[in-house]
Amino acid sequence: MNPFQYATATTPDEAISLVGKNGRYLGGGIDLLDEMKAYILSPDVLVDVKSVNPLLGGKANPIVFVGHTGVPGSSVCNLESSVTIAQMASDANLQKYYPGLVEAASEVGSPQIRNVATLAGNLLQHSRCWYYRQPDIVCLKRGGNTCFAQEGENKYSSLFSGCACISPVVSNLAVILTALDAWINIRSKGKDQKISVDMLYHSAWHEPFAHNSLKAETFLTGVSLHTQRNRSAYRQISEKSSFDWALVSCAAAGNVANGKITDARVVLGAVAPVPYMVKEANDFLEGKPLTDETASKAADIILKDAKPLAQNGYKVPLAHTLIRRTLLALNS
Repeated sequence: MNPFQYATATTPDEAISLVGKNGRYLGGGIDLLDEMKAYILSPDVLVDVKSVNPLLGGKANPIVFVGHTGVPGSSVCNLESSVTIAQMASDANLQKYYPGLVEAASEVGSPQIRNVATLAGNLLQHSRCWYYRQPDIVCLKRGGNTCFAQEGENKYSSLFSGCACISPVVSNLAVILTALDAWINIRSKGKDQKISVDMLYHSAWHEPFAHNSLKAETFLTGVSLHTQRNRSAYRQISEKSSFDWALVSCAAAGNVANGKITDARVVLGAVAPVPYMVKEANDFLEGKPLTDETASKAADIILKDAKPLAQNGYKVPLAHTLIRRTLLALNS
């Protein structure tokens, strides 16, 4: 690990000012410190942002539930960027109104990691591709000319990609937040903005070197949720039963009444550089009964453009099974 300066910020604008062109924000530090120890990243300064609470006005609780009137879209929950995964997994309001989000948070790492890792860190973590993580290899994502996974070890690589890099997004929370149509709150150039989760990852689909769409002068302040859908679920399959990355993950959300679903959203994780959603499948599900046959047909639509490589073809049937299981979980 190379030498670096350390600073503490208390506001988003202060954090942006301190981080400069070659600094990094430090929350839980799980992913960042791993990259620094492997000499993949060598920032000039680390800016500790654990005390930055722009949404909450300095309050201790990083989750603010505004209320629920029973009308779709009326619930509002603001999550501070520095909220830990453990706090999300144990919050009573999230468990009641956003069970899929709690399920996704509960699958992150180990209890020790969940106690430290933050919402922003989970959303903005960098590629887990082993070619990217090898300090002696300069792959396409690190500024080289070749995605070595294309012809090399690609067991964990993407089934879909809009560019030559086939490193998949591995954030659990990105998948469920996409299904919930969450808004990402950011601060840039002195202004607060809201962007969709799709926009947060948009650049990663087209640009092989991008992990997400945020620039250095942008600070992720939190996430806002609305209950536009009364059911949500998250499922993943990993090689190990705990403390492991998802081979494939799936999130689903929708309004379910009398066994039929409306406003459906189905999203896959670990199969593309972005949370992967197919509008055609969501449209197909509209007003349909939540049966195994319906879920299976939706899975067929979502996976019809998959391009498996030499070692990751197993992800296709795995994803098909997960889509069915996650959609049927909305019945309960």
